[in-house]
Amino acid sequence: MKRDLYQTITDQLVAKMQTGVMPWEKSWSSGGAIPVNATTERPYSGINVLLFWMAQDAGYAKPRYLTFKQAKAAGGSVRAGEKGTTVYYFKPLVVKDKVSGEDKKVPLIRQYTVFNVAQCTGLPEGIVEGPAAAIRNQDQREQDADSFIKTTGADFREGVGEPYYIPSKDFISMPAFKSFASKEEFYATAFHELVHWTGAKGRLARDMKPRFDTHAYALEELVAEIGAAFLCAEFGFNVLSRSASYLDSWLQACKEHPKAIFTAASQASKAAEYLRGLALAEGQALAA
Repeated sequence: MKRDLYQTITDQLVAKMQTGVMPWEKSWSSGGAIPVNATTERPYSGINVLLFWMAQDAGYAKPRYLTFKQAKAAGGSVRAGEKGTTVYYFKPLVVKDKVSGEDKKVPLIRQYTVFNVAQCTGLPEGIVEGPAAAIRNQDQREQDADSFIKTTGADFREGVGEPYYIPSKDFISMPAFKSFASKEEFYATAFHELVHWTGAKGRLARDMKPRFDTHAYALEELVAEIGAAFLCAEFGFNVLSRSASYLDSWLQACKEHPKAIFTAASQASKAAEYLRGLALAEGQALAA
């Protein structure tokens, strides 16, 4: 019988969540970040990011991966006996609709194996090290992150109350920076609310209810939590999970819907990419 890869991966992530540690809860400033392919510098996305972050538990200093063939082509090799990390991708498959008889595309999950640069020998320094990481002052506001928030164009109201996004009025409320215990808590919370903001009808029009019904609200929170983790990783902030009140509902949703965690991770990647696109476009307009 063919393995159900959705179920297999969901079980792996659920097992991690049941320990009380979220797969996206990491100390990014100690070396973690969005995992990339070490030869192309292309970042991984969606469910793969969570799986790579779990693989980082092995103690790899850098989230840089490549295939066996890529390591060989770069002049290096994978050490004998090393166990790789499985990467998943979706390939569209054209099938006939049973009702209409028309062709339609359905995502077909595929997998391949990659290895961390620490599992290899003989690789060029540039592939092992990658671009230099920014050095950040942990006691001050982060100018890059503040600019990022501003250039998204979101109505971001700091110092007006509790953190929340109001869809009907389309604005984000945030407590003052000084009221947070740390810089990481402020930006993790700000990014969380920004991801919610992306779901509005005029933006990504994200609606989880048709697919997940009673779990829709909890899964929207999961999208915001994972999306905030993706953005925190990019800016080098520690990720501080706010998931305690939602953990039970997330676990229940994942058990009932094996594809729920895939959807949440995919939507989180889309939200982060959407925000990056807005910030980039606004930054280019300001520079013109």
